[in-house]
Amino acid sequence: MAEHEYENDQWGNSPGRFPPFDTVEIDPHKIGAVHTEWAPEEDHLPDPGEIVWTWVPYEEHDGRGKDRPVLLVARGKATGNFLAVKLTSKRHGDAENWVSIGTGGWDRDARESWAVIDRVVRVHPEGIRREGHALDRDDFDNVIGHLHKRFGWTGEGY
Repeated sequence: MAEHEYENDQWGNSPGRFPPFDTVEIDPHKIGAVHTEWAPEEDHLPDPGEIVWTWVPYEEHDGRGKDRPVLLVARGKATGNFLAVKLTSKRHGDAENWVSIGTGGWDRDARESWAVIDRVVRVHPEGIRREGHALDRDDFDNVIGHLHKRFGWTGEGY
């Protein structure tokens, strides 16, 4: 399947769809301390602060999902897995759950994007289909500030 076809294939063959590398939603209130960091490197490996593509399950938890961009916000010290929030270019009225990150190379149509902060997913490095782009440090810090405030993430955990 061509890379661009994943975006429209809800059942896709994205590497993050199936165990053992599947992307799963987690309860951000139960994680405890989370060490978030902006640490992008131009090394073709995923890093916190970068936007990457993976399969993300739908909120209904019925086995469906979509290959989409996510912002990596933290890397697990023991596992190497990432915590991430999904991105969307479709604005919704629920302003408290949406943080604008502007435009960037992760969206081929250069549409404004938002980080959706009410859902957090765990992403295995092998579940990432492609590395996208580093998010601007100020925009990353804005998203992180909202996550820290909302979920009480502090310290050197995760």
